[in-house]
Amino acid sequence: MLDPILRQDPATPRITYYDDATGARIELSALTLANWAAKTANLVRDEFGLAPGARVSVLLPAHWQSAAVLLGCWWAGLEVVLAADLDADLALVTADRLDDVADVAEVAALSLDAFGRPVENLPVGVTDYATSVRVHGDQFRPDRADPSAAALDGQSVGHVLQAARDSAAAQGFSGTDRVLSTSQWSNARDLTDGLLAVLSVGASLVQVDNLDETRIERRIESEKVTARRA
Repeated sequence: MLDPILRQDPATPRITYYDDATGARIELSALTLANWAAKTANLVRDEFGLAPGARVSVLLPAHWQSAAVLLGCWWAGLEVVLAADLDADLALVTADRLDDVADVAEVAALSLDAFGRPVENLPVGVTDYATSVRVHGDQFRPDRADPSAAALDGQSVGHVLQAARDSAAAQGFSGTDRVLSTSQWSNARDLTDGLLAVLSVGASLVQVDNLDETRIERRIESEKVTARRA
């Protein structure tokens, strides 16, 4: 999924994340996003010992760190499940979702803090993602992807890629677009439409959380937005 934006222009901003409740703004180029994805892939493979085909429960909001987690899991050949799955080999969650995955074998919690601060007072046995991921390498050599392998909620790699391209076409996205979105990625359809469709055509995403409607017109102008997803 990263290939189109890495080939096109690795230095151009590909995800710009806003949280209007805190005033946070984070911008990632394709290369920076790939580095974070590589760190995540190395983490799940080397620290948690997961092999291609393992299942990972991902309970995260629409956020730049969530994008890195998802892409890293797929680079490592894992199947992402967007729900609490007690049969998962690993769960990657925010602190408020820890109770939902208490019976999963391995759990890592994300603070989603812009400065990489850890989650405070984690239960024994729960890994802090921010603390652990930073020591892992920012390069990853994935195995050759099997198009028939499960990637997202039971859907194959090939199906997910095609669904992303189809969604981009249906929404009229092209590689020159800056897409503003306020939607969450809580299920496969929303994730495909809100993130994967954008990346699949080499477009860039402006993702806004806790939208302040009074700022929207100024942001559309300042971020040179060309398409909007509600």
